[in-house]
Order: sequence, then structure tokens, then C-alpha cells
Amino acid sequence: MVMGILTSIGEYLRKTDKLLWLVTFALSLTGCMLIASQQRLDSVDFLKTQIIAVSVGTIFAVGISVIDYNNTGKFWYIAGGLGLLCLTAVFFIGMRISGTDDTGWIRLPFGMTFQPSEFVKICFIVTFSKHLAYLAEKEWLHSFLGVLTLVVHGAIPVVLIHFQGDDGAALVFALMFLVMTFAAGVQIRYFILSAIAAVCAVPFLWTSVLNSDQKNRLAVLFSSDDSMFKTYGWQQYQGKVSIASGGLFGKGLFNGPRVAREIVPYQENDFIFTVAGEELGLIGCTAILALFAVMLFRVLKNSARSGNALGKNMCIGFFALISVQVLVNLGMVLGILPVIGITLPFLSSGGSSVMCLYMGAGLVQSVHMHPTYEENLSVKLKARKYRQVFV
Repeated sequence: MVMGILTSIGEYLRKTDKLLWLVTFALSLTGCMLIASQQRLDSVDFLKTQIIAVSVGTIFAVGISVIDYNNTGKFWYIAGGLGLLCLTAVFFIGMRISGTDDTGWIRLPFGMTFQPSEFVKICFIVTFSKHLAYLAEKEWLHSFLGVLTLVVHGAIPVVLIHFQGDDGAALVFALMFLVMTFAAGVQIRYFILSAIAAVCAVPFLWTSVLNSDQKNRLAVLFSSDDSMFKTYGWQQYQGKVSIASGGLFGKGLFNGPRVAREIVPYQENDFIFTVAGEELGLIGCTAILALFAVMLFRVLKNSARSGNALGKNMCIGFFALISVQVLVNLGMVLGILPVIGITLPFLSSGGSSVMCLYMGAGLVQSVHMHPTYEENLSVKLKARKYRQVFV
């Protein structure tokens, strides 16, 4: 029995994208170390939640990866239904937790909480990938009505999450929509029209959509007012000081004095990169960014080798999710973008986020592990060519 289990594990590892798994676990391990350092004088055990989330997420990822992604796509309506159910449930049983500005959380048994928008990101990757693949198959991807259906599809989570008060998550969905439609081949003219419409909508958004806190978080990036700086700009200022204090090699893990005094508010979450900057220095931060770069490269490579549109779209969806959150989070921490509550993937504390990110990684692994007939034929032809050369 033991030999059978080991054989199954070996067979699974042979088929899977081992480098992608390695980078994923390396990022999670780095995140756990940074969280452990941050909470060394804190009574809240963020690390325990993180470890449980990584463990459960890994189980989900393995389970998703062994299922052919084409079969996953066939049940897109289940993913869509679950996602819609999660988003609407928040309006009835949603709650706000400490350190957040939205009511996008649901309380679970045993004192746990869950953020449905994180799960919906994975549901959106499945449903939107299927939608794009269907339009491409029917040759409707370049038609106005086809693009209009995509806009309606993308607007559903953006609008629902906006009314929950989590505009950071709504922005992630909007940018995922743009990246996935662009990569799928939607014509450039639609993006130009969208950009013009977005510019024209700025006055309306400023006066009727953004609340006072959101306006102040934007205004502080361009303001020299001391009172505004000490309120809305204080977290970003202290974050930049922490990163700069690390120098080239950092203060050493568990040795950052500013981390220990928790000078940067909520540094275990959105501002986890400030912990890396202070304790690991420029070299450590560069290594983290290199891990993200390798992950994104592997995801794009799996997208390129996929034999059909559905697999390509799923990989691009996960690529968009990771790249958008990394860029926006770093922009927040460095004071280039306003603070809008977007975490750093795999590193920031957050059980819902980490667990669902692993589910997304499982989709990419499924694309890698289940090549289409055309891919198998290509591999066989290459193998035959090599045998002819060496025989």
C-alpha cells in the first residue's frame, strides 16, 4: 500500500509543473517567515492561520490539478452560480472585520471568517475563460454584441463588490477583465473607446462614486498639507522609511526594530513588503520580486503550450490576478498609488486569499498536466524526429 501511494505521488510529480510548485511554496514560506517576524511581540497568531490556509490550499490545488481543465470548464455554470451566491450572501450576512473598510466578510464556525471576493476571483477565471473560448469558437469575439456580453460578464463582480465597499477588489476584477480580453484577441478599438469613456467618467466618479476617505487617499499623493500627510499619508510614509532602513542586506529576520514596534500599521497584511524591506534589505526584496517573475513566466509558458483557448485563458486569468495584485500592492507601499486594500499574493496574511490563490495555481497545473490531442501529437513527432537523428 505504501509503495502504491509513493508510486502515485511520483507519477503526479512527473506530470506536474515542478518549478511552478517550487516557486509557489517558496513565496508562501517567505510570507510565513515575514508574518512570524511581524507578530513576535503580538498576541494575534496570524502565522497559524497562514499555515492552515497554505495546507488546505495545497490540497485544493492538487485536487483541481488532477481534474482535466476542459471538464472544469464544462461546469462553468456551477462556478458562476457559487460565485454569484457568495457575492449576494454578503449583502445579507456580511460583516466588517478590524482593519478593513468594507463589509465583504462572512463569519464561519469556530471563530473563522471568509472573504467571498477571493473565491469569486477563481470562479471568474473559470467562467470568463469559458466565455472567451466560446466566443472565439463561434467567431463572435470581434463582434460588438460579443464584446458587449463580455462587458456585462465583467461588470457583475465589479458592481456587486463596489456596493460592498471593497473598491480595491473591484479594481482587481476590472484589470483582470482588461488583461484577459486583450490576451484573447479582442480588437484594440474597444480598448481605445473604453479609455476615452473612462477619462470622461472621471468627474462623475469623483463626485458620485468615491467617498471622502478614497478622495483623501488619492489627494495625499499630490498634497503637501501636513495634517493630511499625518493621517492619510502616514502609513505609506512609515512604510517607505522601513524599507529604506533595511539598506542592502537588511537588519536580519526577526531583528527589525521598526517591525517589532509595529510602527507601520497592518504590516502583516497589505504592507508585508515593508517587513521584507527592513529585515531582508534590497537583496531580499529583489529575490522576492524574482520569485514572482519566475512564477509569472511559468504561467505564461503554460498558457503558450496549451492546445486550446480555454487553457490559455485560464492561465492568463491567473497571470492577471497575480501581476495586478503585485503591481498595485507595491505601488501602494511605495507611495505611487493610493492605499486601496490589495494584498501581496502568497506573502500577506490572509487565509481566504492564500487558499484561493492556491486554487488558481491548481488551474494552471491542470492546464500543464492535461495536454490536448494536438500537444500530445506534437510531443510524439518531436520524439520521433530526435530518434531519427540519433539512430
